[in-house]
Amino acid sequence: MSREAAGSSRAALLALGFHDIEAARRDLDRLGATAEPLLAILGRAADPDLAVASLVRITDRLPDDEAGALLDALVDDEGTAMRLVGVLGASLALGDHLVRHPSHWRELTDPELGSTRPAAYAVRAGLLRAVGADPQDQAPTATKPDAEALDALRVEYRRVLLRLASRDLAHHVGVDDVAAELSDLAGGTLDAALAVARQRVGPTATQARLAVVAMGKCGGHELNYVSDVDVIFVAEPDRTDDDRDEAAALRAATQLAAHLVRVCSEHTAEGMIWEVDAALRPEGKAGPLVRTIASHRGYYERWAKTWEFQALLKARPVAGDLALGQAFVDMVSRHVWSAAERDGFVGDVQAMRRRVVEHIPSKEAERQLKLGSGGLRDVEFAVQLLQLVHGRADETLRSGATLSALAALTRGGYVGREDGEAMASAYAWLRTLEHRIQLFRLRRTHVVPEDEESLRRLGRSMGYARDPVESLEREWAHHRREVRRLHEKLFYRPLLAAVARIPGEEARLSTQEAEWRLAALGYADPKGALRHLEALTAGVSRTSQIQRTLLPVLLEWFADAPDPDAGLFGFRRISDALGRSPWYLKMLRDEGQVAERLARLLATSRYATDLLEREPQGVRLLGEDLQPLTAEALTSEMSSSAARQDDPEEAVRSIRAIRRRELFRIAAGDLHHLVDVAEVGAGLSRLTDATLQSTLDVVMGSVAAQRGHDEPPTRMAIVAMGRYGGFELSYGSDADVMFVHEPVEGADPQAATKYAHAVANELRRLLALPGTDPALEVDADLRPEGKQGPLVRTLDSYAAYYAKWSRVWEFQALLRADAVVGDPGLRERFTALIDPLRYPEGGLDETDLVEIRRIKARVDTERLPRGADPHTHLKLGRGGLADIEWTVQALQMKYAAQHPGLRTPRTLSALEAARAADVVRPGDALELAAAWRLVSRVRNAVTLVRGRPGDSLPRDAREKAAVASLLGYDAGGSDAMVNDYLRTTRHAHAVVERIFWG
Repeated sequence: MSREAAGSSRAALLALGFHDIEAARRDLDRLGATAEPLLAILGRAADPDLAVASLVRITDRLPDDEAGALLDALVDDEGTAMRLVGVLGASLALGDHLVRHPSHWRELTDPELGSTRPAAYAVRAGLLRAVGADPQDQAPTATKPDAEALDALRVEYRRVLLRLASRDLAHHVGVDDVAAELSDLAGGTLDAALAVARQRVGPTATQARLAVVAMGKCGGHELNYVSDVDVIFVAEPDRTDDDRDEAAALRAATQLAAHLVRVCSEHTAEGMIWEVDAALRPEGKAGPLVRTIASHRGYYERWAKTWEFQALLKARPVAGDLALGQAFVDMVSRHVWSAAERDGFVGDVQAMRRRVVEHIPSKEAERQLKLGSGGLRDVEFAVQLLQLVHGRADETLRSGATLSALAALTRGGYVGREDGEAMASAYAWLRTLEHRIQLFRLRRTHVVPEDEESLRRLGRSMGYARDPVESLEREWAHHRREVRRLHEKLFYRPLLAAVARIPGEEARLSTQEAEWRLAALGYADPKGALRHLEALTAGVSRTSQIQRTLLPVLLEWFADAPDPDAGLFGFRRISDALGRSPWYLKMLRDEGQVAERLARLLATSRYATDLLEREPQGVRLLGEDLQPLTAEALTSEMSSSAARQDDPEEAVRSIRAIRRRELFRIAAGDLHHLVDVAEVGAGLSRLTDATLQSTLDVVMGSVAAQRGHDEPPTRMAIVAMGRYGGFELSYGSDADVMFVHEPVEGADPQAATKYAHAVANELRRLLALPGTDPALEVDADLRPEGKQGPLVRTLDSYAAYYAKWSRVWEFQALLRADAVVGDPGLRERFTALIDPLRYPEGGLDETDLVEIRRIKARVDTERLPRGADPHTHLKLGRGGLADIEWTVQALQMKYAAQHPGLRTPRTLSALEAARAADVVRPGDALELAAAWRLVSRVRNAVTLVRGRPGDSLPRDAREKAAVASLLGYDAGGSDAMVNDYLRTTRHAHAVVERIFWG
């Protein structure tokens, strides 16, 4: 091409896809007359600049006559030109291979290359011959020198790979065919590597029969261009010599397997092939590399996890003794196809999926083609789970290849035809993109690059000639959405078709098949679940239509939660109550966050579900931020609501209704990890403040009217005590309080006292009345003299009692006294009265400390319920709440007079103040705070899960799993939760022993 012609074609070169025009002109000039007729084909390459540059590099390495023959072939044969240019533009690595071995360009001149798939036996034979082995031998052994054999194997591997890549790029071979050819190539390579291994091991290699069983993508006949090849090695003694024992055979087989692994993965002048990964064997990397069939059988029958059988679904003998490999596959097959019946099947499958997701580096999450949301693994997991569920009865589903299995599921009616076709199309597109990414450098990666040059090359390689970057990103986003949508439909939509008449090409499952699928997804009562689905989807009403749209995704969210059955049943009850409300289903349909929160809540927490059933309108709250409201806002709302009622019972009922709503708000925020345990305690305490204040106002007015008082004859205040006083209420806590009153000037003291008692009793009665709202038990047993003492005292009476009769444990109880409700002046005077008592000048003397320890020891001995485990009792166990709180309170009584920061009713605040004042070592403070938070979280979680309070770690497996889920552990994390609990409380108990017990 002349300089003038090149200059005039700048726009043409840009239109063809060239970017570095000057470099392209230089390279095209080097090609001479060949350049002009080749331009159109170069313009179809993924990267025209790279293609022409690589072509020049290859011609430079060839003798002149051979270079001329290459250029002539490109001009004369469009097929050769398309194949060579296609490879050079899409793969820098194969271009480099052709530069090292330029004569391999002739491999792409084969006129049959575009239409004929090479036979697997022929590929194997070529690889064996490359290392000097005879393909006809029973146990082929390499004869070439070791280093020469390794290089020859790599060159032959790349030669076959070059032919395959050219067919893929130029002749648009289906991705399933490409993957199958890659798998056959891998099988032949393993056989050739085994031939080299036999040469290395020597005569003892004949002592063993060794089978190489492919797993993963190679086993499924769907290998990538670059991937680890997962294998399991199976060995038996050579049957031709009865004197050889099993141990000797295993030693020989282990040597063969180890050398085979190294042959494939060692780096030579010709690079490496790929890693051979045997980590899927029994016991993983900790287990022996090679086992006999009997040893494998023993492991799989006794120890194997469900995910191991899921992996064995793709097992296929590919190298070595194929008959032995097939015997292994036949042996494990019955375990594979009964895995869905195993205990823990659902949890194991979900845990495996979560482990995969957790291994995605955060910086790659959004660009992950394989493991990310809407990626390849979503399709593969969906298909494998459906195979494991339905393949036990239908042998046509037992294919290792994802696309073949999906086609069989579709043909069998387990997946709707349109959905199956759409999923197959999306999966094929994603696999093709994965191939194009790996082909460039022949590196194992599943991350879509971000730089424009790489995206442009990928887009063009996928056929997007115009706006390749934008087109590629748009199409990828579309397929990700489709995979997520279809992932839900593949599992859940056919369940609806089993119980409702849904028009269209839906999958049709029998009732038995639907029950199997529900059981595999974690539903303990599949028959009951089908009844709920039928009730929710029956009919042709708009409500039924919307619920048929919602239920597939809701069922998936239920299945991911600890109690799917409770989730579905709860949804049915809520929908029965609200189904005709126009906003309800519209909100669930249009606001995904609300639907997801509702599903998790219903399938996790009986407590929150009970609240929601009493107040279905609470669904609206799930669209909010779920932060607890302030006491002032709550008091204002409650007082306004009460003021609209004439009857005191109705007024308090309206107050309790608001409390019910706010209990749900706090519980929902807790369930979705939007508030921490300290905020939950504070929120529940503020809610109790508002409830008591509003109720006190109602009752004081009504009792005054009943007794003929124009105005109340006494001022009243309510003092929060215990965990309520410490802003540390849990869901199941009573409100511990003391009542104090102070007659107004001129009032009859006796009448004032009677009035105050009537108010206190009425307040407790109204808040404890049975009804649709949770009762608030107001417990006044911490008052002076306990149940034997008067319910209400005057300020002077409290002062007289504390001065004459009180003991050190009562002063200790006052540490968490907080006068929060009632007359502000009276509250201040009460606080001034008790401060010198709970924060004694000079601190706690030794006699009082001994008394506190004596009482604590008695509490530990007498109050721990019979049969309770002291290691797991949340309140009275070792390192539990009582241990921590008594320790902090002892520090407060000793040092609060000197350090004002310790004068707080809150445990964590007091602990932080003690650390800041150097009263306790920082490490000890951290241990106690960590234990207090964890135990408090567990205590709240137990109540949320059961719907009633509990003071021990649950023993029921499902309840324990639900508590673990609420604490943020993954499925199957119950044991980890218990271990963390025991370790944390053990450390805290050691601190308590040192600080409290001395």
